[in-house]
Amino acid sequence: MEKYCDKCSFKAKHDKNPKSFVGRIWRWHINFCPGWKAYFNSLSDNEKQILRDRYKFNS
Repeated sequence: MEKYCDKCSFKAKHDKNPKSFVGRIWRWHINFCPGWKAYFNSLSDNEKQILRDRYKFNS
């Protein structure tokens, strides 16, 4: 799971242009995606905080 979410093409599109249609869909999607939550929970506390700040993700 860790490798897949880190290399997700939708995530890459969001990183390139967060206001794009696909970028906004990806950002909305991570709020309920079980794969993203498993990936997120597998990270260290420091890495989690970086993702929270970067994607405004509250989990």
